[in-house]
Amino acid sequence: MGKLEGKVAVITGGISGIGRSTAERFLAEGARVVVSDVNADRGISVQEEFRSRGADLEFISTDVASESSQSELFEQVVDRYQSLDIVVAAAGISSANYVSGEVRPVGDNPEENFLINRPLSDWQRVIDVNLTGVAITDKLAANHMLRLDRAGCIVNIASIAAHVPLAGAADYCVSKSGVVMLTKVFATELASTKVRVNAVGPGFIETPMTASIRQSPEWQAMVMQLTPMQRFGQPNEIANAVLFLACEESSYFTGQTLFPNGGMNVS
Repeated sequence: MGKLEGKVAVITGGISGIGRSTAERFLAEGARVVVSDVNADRGISVQEEFRSRGADLEFISTDVASESSQSELFEQVVDRYQSLDIVVAAAGISSANYVSGEVRPVGDNPEENFLINRPLSDWQRVIDVNLTGVAITDKLAANHMLRLDRAGCIVNIASIAAHVPLAGAADYCVSKSGVVMLTKVFATELASTKVRVNAVGPGFIETPMTASIRQSPEWQAMVMQLTPMQRFGQPNEIANAVLFLACEESSYFTGQTLFPNGGMNVS
């Protein structure tokens, strides 16, 4: 039997990158997996791809920045499976104009993205998705888990950017720092229940979100300078960390953030 045999798992942002790799890992461990994303066409395509390989993955289109949209997601899952055991809040954006799967050249002038030069609407968009979206996911997931009396696990995807200030990414860094603190506070509030809340804070991982960085020799050199292990991480390496926090092996963990980042915060 797999480590997640019979469990029902929901993964927001689950059609690409870390979310998709986590979905694959969970399926291999016996979980029923529902993934969500705002891009319905790509989501349906991913669902069909998985099912053509015999993997029973389900996709539900969801805007994580909308509480009503996320409510529909969780209500559909609970109505269908009468259970909710694991939720991974993996949906996120690197910037206000980020589109999953779309590779845009990294500008030569990083100052263009400095907070002082960006409209407030850009800041708000990143906060809405990366922080408020995770808070909505956590709140709704926990309410369903408590109502169903499940020993639930919530895993938030943060980032090493929660600890490392990256010039030109103030909105992203602040949003991910918020996710780390949200994880601590929410875990504290739920500590006397059966619901555990933890997070994973990856370093630079080889996903669509970092594709533009990996195509730029200058930016790639900057990443290597920050990363003692001198390589990008692989999505499956993060999925393994998520799996640990989602299964019984981490039963005494709550409020913690694991940082698989190639040694970036070694001191």
